[in-house]
Amino acid sequence: MEPKINPTARLTGTAILAALVLVFDYTLKYSGLKIPFPWFPDLKFDFTGVPIALSLLMYGLPSATTTSMVAGLGILARSGNLISASMKMIAELSTVTGFWAGLVLSERSRLSARNSMAASTVLGVVTRVLIMSAANLFVMPNFWGVPLEVAYGMLPMLAGFNVVQGLISLGFGYFLHEAVKRRLPG
Repeated sequence: MEPKINPTARLTGTAILAALVLVFDYTLKYSGLKIPFPWFPDLKFDFTGVPIALSLLMYGLPSATTTSMVAGLGILARSGNLISASMKMIAELSTVTGFWAGLVLSERSRLSARNSMAASTVLGVVTRVLIMSAANLFVMPNFWGVPLEVAYGMLPMLAGFNVVQGLISLGFGYFLHEAVKRRLPG
């Protein structure tokens, strides 16, 4: 499901949204406005996924992939932490990829717009939870020294975090997309 958009507009829009991802990441990091997850404060809620979701809705999956990669590179440049940057990129990319797959499946099954968005959101969040669970089961024992049994025990808490973060990204992204659609012609 690719929107019909002029290639120059797609490139420009993608660049603007990728820059917005960096602005959100740096601003939230250095302002201290990231919201810690109550049960594991090392995890923090943020809004960097919102421009990524918006890029998917406005310009398609290639744009969302690009903005996800820019998020990862921006975090790497800011922190020097390849693992954290990769995990954020994988998390956001898995969310929008699942959401996109839901939109494609909904289009083929001719769901109503409301049901399509609901089904796509569920698929996006479930995809994020599954992929991040697998990623954490690999990263925690191999890079952070967490015993595998402990990593398995942390999965429900990590799933809860990823559900909420996925809903933040997709929910606000969809809200902004609808606002832009109502105000701009075409």
